[in-house]
This record gives sequence, structure tokens and C-alpha cells, in this order.
Amino acid sequence: MGSATEEPISDRIARILADRIISGELQPGVRLRQDHVASEFGTSHVPVREAFRALQTQGLAENEPWRGFRVTDFDVAELREVAEMRASLESLALRHAAPNLTRAILEEAEEVTRHGDRAGNVRDWEAANRRFHRLILTPCRMPRLLRTIDDLQAASARFLFAAWRSDWEARTDHDHRAILDALRKGQTEFACTTLARHVGWIGKRKPTSKNADPRVTYEIPG
Repeated sequence: MGSATEEPISDRIARILADRIISGELQPGVRLRQDHVASEFGTSHVPVREAFRALQTQGLAENEPWRGFRVTDFDVAELREVAEMRASLESLALRHAAPNLTRAILEEAEEVTRHGDRAGNVRDWEAANRRFHRLILTPCRMPRLLRTIDDLQAASARFLFAAWRSDWEARTDHDHRAILDALRKGQTEFACTTLARHVGWIGKRKPTSKNADPRVTYEIPG
């Protein structure tokens, strides 16, 4: 018998497909076929359709009339929009979260940042980076806002994987440490300003990876 807290099958399908899209395993334009997905996960079409709609909400898939769902394309204009939205919404969340941040949360966030600094590939770095942001933002206690931020972070991760799938270089995240230092000192507005700049910056450097999407030119967003 399954646990009362067991992940619904539709959520599991959406999570796994999202990871495949974000990592580039499922490329833009690829058709998402209900029969194939239902067979893979041993379920009916109903949870598969629910999973596809969840991917659509995240901006990872789109429903074409008479043709079904496909993985969405992306471009630099979309990246810029995602980055600007993250800058606004994450700073809002941090402003509300700051009074509820404990020493334990900040210490865990610092350890996660150190883990990211040691990452040997973009997947591990992105996982640590996303964990950092979730740790400092979740105490805002605004679930609708956090769900929106999660969707935007998934979109950011997709761009990041496209640009840095290979030729990854370890890097030290000075912004994360500046944010944590400001939060420890009670400098909430400085922490929010730093976070907004951190996730909103769009640079001009082209990715060097031979596997990178040539349409994507940017510095790594946080």
C-alpha cells in the first residue's frame, strides 16, 4: 500500500520529463507522445495529460491544435524576460523571507554554496544553485509566489544547460556569499538588491561549448 504522502504519478511524470527537457535530453520541437509516456510509466493517458499540462504551465511544453504537445523552443528574448521576472519576484520573496531566516538556514545555504563551488559539471552546479535559492526564499511563506519562482528557475536552468552542457569550469559564487553576509547583518535591502542583480544580469559572452545553442549568449544567471 502506498504512503499517504506518495508522489502522484502525474507529478512524477511531469518532474522526470521536465528534467529531460531542462537537461537537453528532450530537444526543442520534440513531440511528447501520450502513448509512449503512458507505456513507459505504466499508467493511463489521464495522468500523462495532467503532466503535459503541468509542463505547459512551466513553459516547457506547448499544445498545438490537432497535433498534441511538443517541447517549446526558446531564444534570448525569452531568457531576458525570465531573468527580469526572477529579479523582481525573488527579491520580493527574500524581503518577506528575511525576518524568518534562522542561523541554521543560513549555515545550510553557505554549505550548499561551497558544494556548488566544487561542482565538476553544470548539472551539479545548477542543483546546488537552485537549492541555495530555495533555502533563502522558502521562509517567505508565500506558496503561490514560490511556485512561480520555481517555474522561472526551471526555465533558467534550461538555458544554462544549453549553453554550458560541456566545457564546464568550476567557479566561486561571490554573490551568494555577499547575500548571506548581508542577511546575517540584517541588511535586507542590500541582500535583495544583490539578489536581483545576481539573477537578472544578462551578459554578452558567448558560450564556448561546441554543443551550445548558438542563439543563447549570456553570463550564467544565478
